[in-house]
Amino acid sequence: MRKAMLLLAVFGLVGVLWAADPFAGTWKMNPAKSKFNNLALKSYTVTQDNQNSIVQDMVFGEGNAVHRTWTAKYDGKDYHVTAPDADTISLKKPNANTIQYVVKKDGKEAWSGKAVLSKSGKSYIDAGSGRDAKGQAYTYSVFMEKQ
Repeated sequence: MRKAMLLLAVFGLVGVLWAADPFAGTWKMNPAKSKFNNLALKSYTVTQDNQNSIVQDMVFGEGNAVHRTWTAKYDGKDYHVTAPDADTISLKKPNANTIQYVVKKDGKEAWSGKAVLSKSGKSYIDAGSGRDAKGQAYTYSVFMEKQ
């Protein structure tokens, strides 16, 4: 009986330590619920695993596609991004349902924002602002739905 209780306690602790990040999974943009100012985004998919490895694929209004990948911790430090428009990203997670981020290119902030998960866990809004390669300011509020 004691062994069974001990095993349950150990497996319960492991389950808590390895609990899934609520942002893990595949997410797709709902264009009808997303808003952009000086930024045209036609499609956007994000895939994230529990180790915080992320793949982003997007297509902009003029048809150019962007593919980004990175693995980062929620510690505010800069982590390498493989992408044509970004070099590093830093992440913070002030609570279980919010991610704050800053993306840099050539050592300068390119854009920043935060993603806030809905209470249902089936959607999140990623809102922020930045400057494009020409220096023009833009804002976005992207509505993402879990697939």
